[in-house]
Amino acid sequence: MNLRTFVVCLTGLLVAAPAFTYPEFQTFVEAQSNRNVNCALCHAHPDGPEGLKPGQIGSLSPVQLEKLNKARAAFEPGQEVDSPILNPFGNHIIQVLGKQQFLQIRQDPAALVPALGRESDLDRDGIPDVDEYRAGTLPTDPNHGAPWTLFRINLARRWFPILMIFLATCAGVYGLSNFIQGFERYTAEKSTDS
Repeated sequence: MNLRTFVVCLTGLLVAAPAFTYPEFQTFVEAQSNRNVNCALCHAHPDGPEGLKPGQIGSLSPVQLEKLNKARAAFEPGQEVDSPILNPFGNHIIQVLGKQQFLQIRQDPAALVPALGRESDLDRDGIPDVDEYRAGTLPTDPNHGAPWTLFRINLARRWFPILMIFLATCAGVYGLSNFIQGFERYTAEKSTDS
C-alpha cells in the first residue's frame, strides 16, 4: 500500500467514523444516571472510535482492522467478538445480541437492559453489567460503581474477616485498658510505699 492510498483510506475512515458511534446510548445513560459518561462505557478509548489515538480506528494495524471487520460482520448473536475499538463490555453486547439486534435497539436504548439480561458481571464486583450501564458506571472496573451498593456487596462478601478484625480490635482495646489500669494501680501503690 502506497502513502497516497493509505491517506485516502484513513481520510475515508475518519469521515465515515461518525456513522460508527452511537450517541443514543450515552444520552440514555446520562438521563438515567444523572452522570456525565463518555464513550469508555463501551469503547476502548474514552473519546470513542474515531481518531488516531490507541483504541481508535485511525491507530489500528492491519491485523486489528481485520478484527474490526470481523466484529462488524457479527450480525447474529453468539459469534465471538473481539473488536479493537470496543472494551470487553462493548464486545459482550455485540456477542450476546449480534450487530443486527444491537442496531435495532439504538432506537430504544432502554431495551438494552432486558436484552442483555442480568447474568453478566464482567468486572465481578457483584453488580450486574446492565445495572452499571443504567447507573453510568463502568462494567469493566470493579472499583467503579454506586458506592453504597459496592459497600453492601463487599460487606456481604467479607463479613467474616471484618467481624474477626472487629473482635480483635475490641479484645485489644479491652486488654490495653486493663493494662493501663493495672499500671496505674501499680504506680499508685509504689508511690504510697515510698
